[in-house]
Amino acid sequence: MANTGERPWNGKSRGGRRGYLFFVFVIRTLGLRCAYLFSSLVVLHFIPFAPRATAAIWDYHRRRQRRSPLRACVELYRHYYLFAQTLIDRIALRHGLSHRYRFEFDNYDRFIDLISRSGAVLIGAHVGCWEAGAGFFGDYADKLHIVMLDAEHQAIKEILSRNGQPAPYHIIPIDPDHPADTLLRIKIALNRGEYVCFNGDRHLNTRQTLPAELLGSPVLLPAGPFRIASRCRVPVIFYYAMRERKRTYRFRFTDLPVAETRDERHLVDRYVSSLEEILRRYPRQWFNFYRFWDLPVPSPAPAHKTTRP
Repeated sequence: MANTGERPWNGKSRGGRRGYLFFVFVIRTLGLRCAYLFSSLVVLHFIPFAPRATAAIWDYHRRRQRRSPLRACVELYRHYYLFAQTLIDRIALRHGLSHRYRFEFDNYDRFIDLISRSGAVLIGAHVGCWEAGAGFFGDYADKLHIVMLDAEHQAIKEILSRNGQPAPYHIIPIDPDHPADTLLRIKIALNRGEYVCFNGDRHLNTRQTLPAELLGSPVLLPAGPFRIASRCRVPVIFYYAMRERKRTYRFRFTDLPVAETRDERHLVDRYVSSLEEILRRYPRQWFNFYRFWDLPVPSPAPAHKTTRP
């Protein structure tokens, strides 16, 4: 993979503090329809004024989804608009507006049966809006632990906490300076029969990655979720919450029995297969706004030479 000089994900998600506060105000005073209308105008600002993100999404539609230049232009706008809709939905759901949405489930009974018997590792991606489903796991929601970088959109979490209902899940923060603390909290949760959730598509350190091939080109995936899942001997579930028409969210679950989870390479291959299926069905819901496919593969460390006395 060529070294393009492209910077990797920096640990922060798109959508700033002011933007969230604005849409909190619009939803409260004018309603969801007006919030969506405003977002369709905000998108026109992002296309020219977020050049790195725009270039990444253009490249994604041209090279990965193989769209024509004209079609890629249309998809660029629709991609941004759909992302804006999911941000509004996150706010609305945290404000008790779930009755304004429809929720459909694929393989849900199997999922509930599985997590009712043991702890599990859930691996998703930055597609759709996984938070949409957090409140719909019934009595199991309180056992959900989301592993994320503690600095990631800290201000946004604060806004949602102040202006919405409490999150129905728990956070296990990733502290790069004390990784053992994170691992300990993950192990404790799994030992209690609870559920630890990761996203398997972003990394900060290219030396803590596993190679894979996604949509026909090589990529780097974070090693942590797959290594932890392969060593903890619990069921692994790939989970996605995808937005469909008429404010409908569809939850998709694919589980792997414990016998299939002990090989991290096998886990990565199964994960990539499930993620590709999602991206083919929902191509506009890929929300990694950087050049995901153009990051350099780290060079191996040079061998140490020894000299004879």
